[in-house]
Amino acid sequence: MKFAVRFVTAVLLVFSSHAMAEKVAVLGVEEALLNSNAAKSFREELKKEFADDEKQLVALEKQARELRDKLQKNAGLASEEDIKQMRMQFQKAFTEYQRRGQELQQQRAEREQAFIAEMRPRLDKAIRELIENQKFDVVISKQATVFSANSVDLTPKVIELLNKQ
Repeated sequence: MKFAVRFVTAVLLVFSSHAMAEKVAVLGVEEALLNSNAAKSFREELKKEFADDEKQLVALEKQARELRDKLQKNAGLASEEDIKQMRMQFQKAFTEYQRRGQELQQQRAEREQAFIAEMRPRLDKAIRELIENQKFDVVISKQATVFSANSVDLTPKVIELLNKQ
């Protein structure tokens, strides 16, 4: 283990003199996109768009839960035929709940992907503009860093540029 640490340190020292970057920054690309005004508006729009579907899904969940509870309460009291009928009703309601839930999830995912595809050129433009204007040599993904000072974080500046577009 000590050998590996020494080896990595030696390799870093050898290559660090050749790869010195003058100006380095970190950037949370996803964070910038999600905190933009456009993303906030999109979330509100999505919430309104799927409000009725969400209500229907909640109603289906409630119906399935009530049927399950009815089945459990009457398990020892009802006839075999009644229990079979209740079980079928529960399974039908639960299957419909699952199907609608998956459908709604798929629709949301498609809308989110469309939003990201729409925003990507604006995001790329904002990032390029910042890099070129401030002459950064290296921009590292914020998620790939263990620590970075706030002063080298470009995320707030990218959000600001996105909000201006």
